[in-house]
Amino acid sequence: MEDDREWMYEGRIVNGMFSNEWGDKVDEFVEFTLRHLECVNGGTTIRCPCTLVKCQNKKFLNVETVKVHLYRNGFVPDYYVWIYHGEKQVHQRCSSSVRVSVSETDQMVSDNMNHTTYHRMVCDAASPKFNPDEEPNAEARNFYDMIRAGDKPVYEGNSKHTQLSAAVRMLEIKCRHRCSQAWFDDMSNFIQELLPQDNLMPLDFYSTKKLVRGLGLPIQVIHCYVNNCMIYWGDDSDLNSCKKCGLAQYKQKVRGSGNRLYIRKLKVPYKKMHYFPITPRLQRLYASTATANEMKWHSEHHMEDCKMCHPSDAPTWKHFDGCFPDFSSEVRNVRLSLFADGFQPFGQSGQQYSLWPMVVTPYNLPPDLCMKEEFMFLIVLVPGPTNPKGKIDVFLQPLIAELKSLWGVGVQTYDISKRQNFQMRAALMWTINDFPAYSMMSGWSTAGMLACPHCMEDSDAFRLIKSGKQSWFDNHRKFLPMNHPYRRNTKDFIKNRKVTKQFPGVRSGDEILQDLNNKGLRKVIDVDAEVVNAAISKTCGWNKRSIFWDLPYWREHLLRHNLDVMHIEKNVFDNIFNTVFNIPGKTKDTYKSRDELNKYCRCPQFAQNLKDVLEWVKKLRFPDGYASNLGRCVDANKLKMFGMKSHDCHVFMQRLLPIALREFLPNRIWEPITEISLFFKQLTSSSLTDEELRNLDEQIPKDT
Repeated sequence: MEDDREWMYEGRIVNGMFSNEWGDKVDEFVEFTLRHLECVNGGTTIRCPCTLVKCQNKKFLNVETVKVHLYRNGFVPDYYVWIYHGEKQVHQRCSSSVRVSVSETDQMVSDNMNHTTYHRMVCDAASPKFNPDEEPNAEARNFYDMIRAGDKPVYEGNSKHTQLSAAVRMLEIKCRHRCSQAWFDDMSNFIQELLPQDNLMPLDFYSTKKLVRGLGLPIQVIHCYVNNCMIYWGDDSDLNSCKKCGLAQYKQKVRGSGNRLYIRKLKVPYKKMHYFPITPRLQRLYASTATANEMKWHSEHHMEDCKMCHPSDAPTWKHFDGCFPDFSSEVRNVRLSLFADGFQPFGQSGQQYSLWPMVVTPYNLPPDLCMKEEFMFLIVLVPGPTNPKGKIDVFLQPLIAELKSLWGVGVQTYDISKRQNFQMRAALMWTINDFPAYSMMSGWSTAGMLACPHCMEDSDAFRLIKSGKQSWFDNHRKFLPMNHPYRRNTKDFIKNRKVTKQFPGVRSGDEILQDLNNKGLRKVIDVDAEVVNAAISKTCGWNKRSIFWDLPYWREHLLRHNLDVMHIEKNVFDNIFNTVFNIPGKTKDTYKSRDELNKYCRCPQFAQNLKDVLEWVKKLRFPDGYASNLGRCVDANKLKMFGMKSHDCHVFMQRLLPIALREFLPNRIWEPITEISLFFKQLTSSSLTDEELRNLDEQIPKDT
C-alpha cells in the first residue's frame, strides 16, 4: 500500500458522483485487511472504519456492508495508520498539516507481539504508541509491568495468544453475544478440559476480570439514600441509617407470621451511584504520545486575526491565568468543564426514569478534540427514578473533593512527551447545562419572577392581572444604549412607558458569595439545610448554597455556569414557529394571552397558513450528513411538524426560517426574526472576534 493516504479524505465525491479511483483504493484497503486473518472475525467480517458512531473501528460487518458505509460516510478522521486492519508499522503521514510527528522507528507494538485483540485493547487503554522503557512514576510502571506479566503464552508452544489476549478475547465474545456470567464460567471450564494442565487460561469470569482490571480505570460504587438526602461516602461511609431522617441504609424484609414477625435486613441498598475518578483518566492522557503533546496545545497556539476559536482565547481564561499565575505557569495543568443533563433511558413509552450522567472534558486539547467522544469522561452517574433537582450537590461530593485535591496538592504524573514526571494540577473552569439544570447547579431558582440569572433581584417581571402568571414582556429595553429610540417608544412596547433604567452589570463572584453568607444559606448536605433554605428562598431567588463554592478558586471566575445554546436555540425556534403559524396547543398567541396583553400593549395578529410551508419542507433535500430528512417530520394531515431533534431545529432556525417566513410576514416582523436567526448563526460559528461579540451583545436587545 502507498504511504500517502490523503486519498482517504479527498476525492470521494467528484462533481456530485462517487469517484471510481477512490472506490478502487477502498477495494485495495479491503483486500489488504482480508490478507491479515487476525483482523477478520469469523472469516467474513472486518471492523468498519466509517464515521458512524456505532462503527468507528468498533463494529464487525461483512465486507460489502463496510464498502457501502465507506462510500456513504467516509473514513473515520485521522485513521492514517490501519492498526485495526492488519497494519503493524506506524507510517509517516505525508501531509504538511500533521500536528503530531511520528518517528519512523516508533512501532505500534513490540516485535515479539502479535496483533491480536489484546493489543488492540492495550492501544485503547494506553494508546498505540507508548514507551515502557522510560522511567515513569510508580503507578505508570505498575501498568507496564502488568502488561509484560500478562504477555506469556497460554501454554507452552502457543504463539497465537498470551494470557491477557485470551482473557480479553473471551470478554469480547461475551459482550458481543450478550452471554451470561454462568455461560462464561461453563465455557471457561470446558476450555480448561481442552488445554494442557499447566495452562494459564483464567478459570472463571471473576479471575478473568481480575486479570484485565489493570488495563481499565477505577470505578466507585457508592450507596445512596432513597430520597437523595445523603450518600454513604467519606465521613458518612460507616453510617447505617440516614443522618437526616433516620431510615435504614439497606432494604428490609418482614418475615414470619402472627405474633412472630421479625425484620430481616438485606445487604441490598436502596440506591447506588457510580463515581469514576477523574485523576487516572487525566494521567492516562499524558502517558500516551498520541495525546501528551495535544494537552499543551492551549498554550502553544496563537490567535489569528484576533479570532477566538478556543476557550483559551477568551477573557475568562486569561483572567483566571492572571489570578493564579502559579497554576498557569505550568502549561500541563488541566482545565476542565462539567456537563450535566438528564434523560429517559427507557424511551417515552417505557418506565418513567430520570438518569443523570455528568461528563467532564479537558479544555487543554485543540477544538477538534475537545468534543470527541473519547475525551468526554463520564464522571458521575446519578440514579433515578426521580429527578435529583436541588439535591444534585449530594452526588457531587466525591468530584468536589477530588477537584480540591487536584488544585491544592495535585498528583505526580508521567509526561511521556518530555520523558519526565511532574505534579499535575487541575481546575474546573465552568459548567454547561440547560436552563432547568442551571438552577440545580448554581442554586439560583430559574422559576418565578426572579428567574433571570442575569438580572437576579433587579428583574422587571410582573404578574398578569387575570391569570396571575409571570410576564417578562418589555424587560429588555434597559440593556439598550441610553440614547436609543426604543427607550422613548410608547407605542410598540408597554403603553405610555419610557425606559430610563440602565442595567447595573453582572455581579462578581465575591459579591455573590458575600450575599450567600449574609443570607445564611446552607449547602444541601448540611443536616438543617432543607428547613433553613426553604425559609430564606421565600424572600430571594437563592434556594441553596452551591457546593461549587467549596472550590477555593470558584469566586474568581468571571463565568461560572454556561447555558447550552442548542437547548435555547431549539426553544426559541419552537416558540417562533408555533406562534407564527398558530399551531393549536403550542402557540403563545392564544385568546387569553391576547386578552391580557392588550391591556399593556397593541399587538397585531399575524398567524399564517402552514400548509404551503410544510409542502416546501417536505420537498427539501440536504447534502449527505448535513441534516436529517425533515420531510419525515411533516404531518400534512394535522398541519404540524413533529419529532424534530435539536440539530434539526438548529438547521431550520439558522438556514430555513428566514426563507420560510419571507412571503408570509410583513417586513417589520420578518426582519427581527431574521436578525435572531443570524444571531444564532454567528454565535455558534467556529470562531468569533471581540468586535463581533460586542456587536452581538448590542444587537440582541434590539431584535428581541
